[in-house]
Amino acid sequence: MSSAARRAHHPSLVNGDGEYGPEDEEEEDEEEGEPEEEPRLKYQRLGGSVPAILSTDAAAAIAVTDRAVLLGTHDGTLHILDFQGNQSKEIKAHTATVNDISFEDREYIGSCSDDGTVVISNLFTDDKLKFEYHRPMKAIALDPQYSRSNNRFATGGLAGQVLVLTKSRWVSGYNKKVLREGEGPIHSMKWRTDLLAWANDAGVKVHDMKTDRGIAFIEKPKGIPRPEVLLPHLVWQDDTVLVIGWGTSVKIAAIRTDLSQGLNGMQRSVSAASSEKYVDIVGSFQTGYHISGIAPFGDLLVMLAYIPEEDERDKKNNTSVSSRQGTAQRPEIHLVSWKNDVLTTDALPIHGYEHYKAKDYTLAHAPFSGSSNAGGQWAAGDEPLYYIVSPKDIVVAKPRDTEDHIAWLLQHGWHEKALAAVEAGHGRTELLDEVGTRYLDHLIIERKYAEAAQLCPKLLRGSPSAWERWVFHFAHLRQLPVLIPYIPIENPQLSDTAYEVALVALTTNGTFHELLLTTIKSWPPTLYSASPVISAIEPQLNSSSMTNSLKEALAELYVINGQYEKGLFLFAELLKPEVFEFIEKHNLHDAIHDKVVNLMLLDSKRAVHLLIQHRDIIPPYEVVEQLLHASKSCDKKYLLHQYLHALFEVDIHAGKDYHDMQVELYADYEPRMLLPFLRTSQHYRLDKAYEIFAQKEFVKEQVFVLGRMGNAKEALSTIINKLEDIQEAVEFVTERHDDELWDELIRQCLQKPEMVGMLLEHTVGNLDPLYIVSLVPDGLEIPKLRDRLVKIVTDYRTETSLRHGCNDILKADCVNLLVKYYHEARRGVCMASMDEEAQVARVNEGSSRTGDRSSSLRNLEIKSRTRCGARCCLCFDPLSIQDMSFIVFYCCHAYHQSCLEGGLDSMKSNSNARDSDEGSEDDEGSPSGESRMRCVLCTTAAA
Repeated sequence: MSSAARRAHHPSLVNGDGEYGPEDEEEEDEEEGEPEEEPRLKYQRLGGSVPAILSTDAAAAIAVTDRAVLLGTHDGTLHILDFQGNQSKEIKAHTATVNDISFEDREYIGSCSDDGTVVISNLFTDDKLKFEYHRPMKAIALDPQYSRSNNRFATGGLAGQVLVLTKSRWVSGYNKKVLREGEGPIHSMKWRTDLLAWANDAGVKVHDMKTDRGIAFIEKPKGIPRPEVLLPHLVWQDDTVLVIGWGTSVKIAAIRTDLSQGLNGMQRSVSAASSEKYVDIVGSFQTGYHISGIAPFGDLLVMLAYIPEEDERDKKNNTSVSSRQGTAQRPEIHLVSWKNDVLTTDALPIHGYEHYKAKDYTLAHAPFSGSSNAGGQWAAGDEPLYYIVSPKDIVVAKPRDTEDHIAWLLQHGWHEKALAAVEAGHGRTELLDEVGTRYLDHLIIERKYAEAAQLCPKLLRGSPSAWERWVFHFAHLRQLPVLIPYIPIENPQLSDTAYEVALVALTTNGTFHELLLTTIKSWPPTLYSASPVISAIEPQLNSSSMTNSLKEALAELYVINGQYEKGLFLFAELLKPEVFEFIEKHNLHDAIHDKVVNLMLLDSKRAVHLLIQHRDIIPPYEVVEQLLHASKSCDKKYLLHQYLHALFEVDIHAGKDYHDMQVELYADYEPRMLLPFLRTSQHYRLDKAYEIFAQKEFVKEQVFVLGRMGNAKEALSTIINKLEDIQEAVEFVTERHDDELWDELIRQCLQKPEMVGMLLEHTVGNLDPLYIVSLVPDGLEIPKLRDRLVKIVTDYRTETSLRHGCNDILKADCVNLLVKYYHEARRGVCMASMDEEAQVARVNEGSSRTGDRSSSLRNLEIKSRTRCGARCCLCFDPLSIQDMSFIVFYCCHAYHQSCLEGGLDSMKSNSNARDSDEGSEDDEGSPSGESRMRCVLCTTAAA
């Protein structure tokens, strides 16, 4: 079978005190390339008192209860041990080798020996029962209900009798019963519930102790050595399944009660009709090794295998085995199924294994919960324990748990699987730290630095000390840049030294400078001190290793460190758009004196606005000088034009020293702005400007400069000859108010007939067209002369008509306004006394008309006081007499109301008719008495 060919695995065996045995290190010669199966069991030497016991004696038999481990030795002593191997009791039961031990659930222990004795001992007291048989006794089995069934037990030995002893109820002593004899020595015996199984030279028999009937006989396997050489091994997997391991044969027998099942070749000691139970072989297979012990493992079997020598296998009929002192192989533990499918094979480093034979080994297992229905599976915390006993060593095997699985994965380099197992919640949480550390170490050894860095957040979690340890470890390996993107900045927050070491590591190589810049921008500045990082970068400023990213990183560090001017210097050198906001934010206008060119190159519009806004700090001469001497490849004249133009628009005198330069710049970059500049500025040289305009053929600008230079005739000639724009020429002459220029204009136009017609059209309102026509030589042909003359005459008539109409309207308006003024001037206004005036003012406080009128009257009063001395013009008494009103006229004469009424009565006969006519012209709101009042002096004078 192929599964049997698997090479044995050499497990790590741990002593009882936690130390590895020296022989474990010798077996590390496994062939490379072969995949290794993960073992199902783990092994540990039983420590405590066992090494001391076996140093002077040798183990011969063992049994395991749920309370203690029972060890029998060659000197006939029973040692009661706890599960750690510490001796709690010693029983001197026999004088020769203990061959078998059996126990009852409560407190009784049965043992047999080569001295022919069987001893029943008490676990807790010194009580003992001893039975003498004078022949070596090889097997014993206590009734599982020993203390409740008259202390019944079974035993057997070389005499070949299966004896059952029961305590007598009536007399002292035991009743003895022979179940079977004459079939050879009894080699093994196991009792489960009511079923007793034993093995002799003929085979294995199963007896129902309840009915006292034999159930079945299972014949001894053929071709195996005598039982004295290879002992048969019996074990009950549960109440109905018996496992038999003998030599190289394994049989699994099931106790059944269904009579319809076949016998499958088995012999029965009684007829089928007389028994309800029978045995059915449900599994059978052969092994390639000698069986030294067998035990259940759930639905599997644990086999203690002894590997025979090759020449020994070839001796089929030999009843003895040749001496193999010093040549034996390690015993092995095989975990197999009922079909002999081998799951794992472990070679055990037993002390002195080279000198042992198959019968020197014993396998016992601790009882565990389970039944046939559950397949023998154990409950949580109640896993089975397997004790492999040799004369000088005891090894305990037990199922591997999740932590063992994880440790095995780590041992074999499967760190990812180990990590997945821990993350799945298997094993203790503390394992994550160990697994994580070992996984990272493995990746570092494999130089998978990026993968290790990527796993750090998962493996290191929130441990600041672990993070810092790995930060410094990566720094030592010069691989810190791969870890930096994963370093936490909160939860946990590391020490400032860790962050500083990380940043400094990024300064050493140009490939990491971009990551350095990104890291500085993303990390809060409170995490670290910028000074160590600055000190690491500054020596590289003037070296070839300095990159733009490193400069920007240094600038950011300067800002963090409060060195804003140094940061500005680098930002400006790097042409960073945010430099303008940086200047405003930190008020660094004093620091930009030598950075004009960089700012202009970065954003000329924003730079110009900044420079002009703070021209008191950065004067124009500094800006102009820097732009003129700019060494960088840029259009410095255009930048200069932008600055001077914006400066001129804000303050026409701020850059007056550079207006000559500005004329040239306007001519190069913005000619449309020349004329507004020439008209506004007074600080440029006219001759130099004229040379520039002449060179560039800017005619209008030449005309303007010639006009400002006083050379009006040349300017006019330029307009006519070069521009050929009569309207421009007329406007030019009109602005000068010089009659000689009109003559010059006419003279030059007469030289060009087409100009004469255009001149006639544009001089209407400035010159008499007849005067121009009179100067035209006879015979001069003027294009479209008739149409132009008709238009001139029509325009002249229209203009004349408009003038006459405007004059008529003006005259009518003057007459109407004069009449209105005359009527207003004749009207008198009554001024009440001071008390009455205050009362009227309060009543009419909201009226705007009354307010305006009061203001006018106050003015009249002032004038009347000036003209009449504030006295009545009739009685010459002061006007401001208490409780007396007075009347003021717009002619500035004033009268007491009583005086005026008396004076008017004398004139009443002469003015009735006139007053009645004029009364209709007064305002409707005026009092009737007031409207009839007239100034006495003015009326008399008019009469």
